[in-house]
Amino acid sequence: MMRLETRRLLLRPLEDGDLDDLKEILQDPIAMVAYEHAFSDEECVDWLERMKTRMARDGVSLCAVLRKADGAFLGQCGITMQEVEGQTLPEVGYLFKRRYWHNGYATEAAKACLDYGFGVMGYGRMYSIIKHDNLPSQAVAERNGLTPVRRFVKHYHGKDMMHILYEIVKP
Repeated sequence: MMRLETRRLLLRPLEDGDLDDLKEILQDPIAMVAYEHAFSDEECVDWLERMKTRMARDGVSLCAVLRKADGAFLGQCGITMQEVEGQTLPEVGYLFKRRYWHNGYATEAAKACLDYGFGVMGYGRMYSIIKHDNLPSQAVAERNGLTPVRRFVKHYHGKDMMHILYEIVKP
């Protein structure tokens, strides 16, 4: 099970008790701009169940990101196995509550996940899949050394959306 610690953060698997915190992110239309829709209550429950299933099946998933100083639930970050044009790739993803944006938490959590993926999971390459107009998420990836390698269209929620595949090779 993924359990990570950084200077300021703890990452642990998502739990049933995290649902209200997840809803604050997943039901915020601004935080979910890359998904082009806020989630319903049912979609939030499905999201949590998918993350728990991924953790049990793959040993990785999006995790709760907690601030060590006070235990505040800041967001979620982790590794998920994603399908991109017929390939299954380990992707580092992150979604945070808006009130915690611009504090470096996403960059710090994503870096810990990259280290975990390369070190513990033994991945030779890791990725981030980012919507073409999501500049803040692209900046997080680039701060952690990922570079864009190709564009592709991802079909999601009845829409075709242009995405950029970012990659980093194990150092």
